[in-house]
Amino acid sequence: MLIHPWDAALDADEWRSWLRTRDFGLLAANGAQGGPPVVVPTHFLLDAGSGEEIVLHLARPNPIWAALEANPTVVMSVHDDYAFIPSTWRADSPGTGVPTSYYASVQLTCTARIVDDKEGKADILRRQLAHHEPDGGYGVVAADEGPYRKMLSAIRGLRLEVMGVRAKFKYDSHKPVELRERVAAALAERDLPGDAGARAHQLKRMGAQ
Repeated sequence: MLIHPWDAALDADEWRSWLRTRDFGLLAANGAQGGPPVVVPTHFLLDAGSGEEIVLHLARPNPIWAALEANPTVVMSVHDDYAFIPSTWRADSPGTGVPTSYYASVQLTCTARIVDDKEGKADILRRQLAHHEPDGGYGVVAADEGPYRKMLSAIRGLRLEVMGVRAKFKYDSHKPVELRERVAAALAERDLPGDAGARAHQLKRMGAQ
């Protein structure tokens, strides 16, 4: 992912706070034996404190396991708040504008460790359920009791140690304030899916500069 200086995260707090409210991404691993990369859409849980570990679980038949056993280095990629910006919005005079895309993207390079023991998998499930269903309502999650114990054999767990972070927030931060304000107003008026999120992050970065 190309990251120009003006698109880089302002600081670690920017990407951490953005990622805190996003828990679905693409887990990518190198293909085994020269095969193509394996890319798995999945929910995940990033450690809220240190931000140095991701936990998740996947079905045992998932094709990613062979890839991880061959090479445990993976990337968890998350993107959101994206919008197409037409050329007319960025034009100083008619016919001079260049279109672009606004988006936020965080890519976490990790070392994967497969979790196969029942208690380890139960621990991952407990943490994920506590995050995704904070109001409770689900049964006991344990290796030796509760409604899920017989299902643990159908999944494998993953613990991903975060080794590096690449964060990009592409919102014309290098352009004049007048242009960015014009685009923000146009996003509010168009109001397509994604426009509100893109506008909010654009305005947030404008205020932080």
